[in-house]
Amino acid sequence: MTAGLLLAAGQGSRFGMPKALATHRGAALVTRAADVLLDGGCDPVVVVLGARAEEARPLVPDGARAVVADDWAEGMGASLRAGLRALADVAPPPDAALVHLVDLPDVGADVVTRMRAHASTGVVARAAYAGAPGHPVLFGRRWWAEVAAQAAGDRGARDWLRARDDVRLVDCGDIGGGRDADTPELLDP
Repeated sequence: MTAGLLLAAGQGSRFGMPKALATHRGAALVTRAADVLLDGGCDPVVVVLGARAEEARPLVPDGARAVVADDWAEGMGASLRAGLRALADVAPPPDAALVHLVDLPDVGADVVTRMRAHASTGVVARAAYAGAPGHPVLFGRRWWAEVAAQAAGDRGARDWLRARDDVRLVDCGDIGGGRDADTPELLDP
């Protein structure tokens, strides 16, 4: 079983508002990204909220569970820790967590499905686009405590991943793009 973990807690300072509340092609980004995890077969799906969480909570689709990172202002690391803590309480425990970001409009359910095919308790894998590592990132349950302990600031698990030589890159460039929409203009380049 592969859990989906959507990080959607940030205030979106460069975006001008929390990205979870932004809309793209008629749907809230948080709704769309959670649906991508659900449609890709993740179970359970946990959505981490923070900035303006009470406004974002109703946008989380049925089938996904919202949790709030009270320390969300610290950055992505706080969101990742909150999400991994929530998944640690799931029974039966998932083999892996597929970590997705709310602002990746070119990642669809087919990318999630491809990444899930690599799930195991000891896996560390990243989607890759044109040879460059991106998101989502698959963490086997074996690594959750270690990732959470090192997740800090806006870097999330970046430093932890860079220190490893066993990260499997999963080519997804034929079915998606790793474009990060840091500003509204980047939603539709």
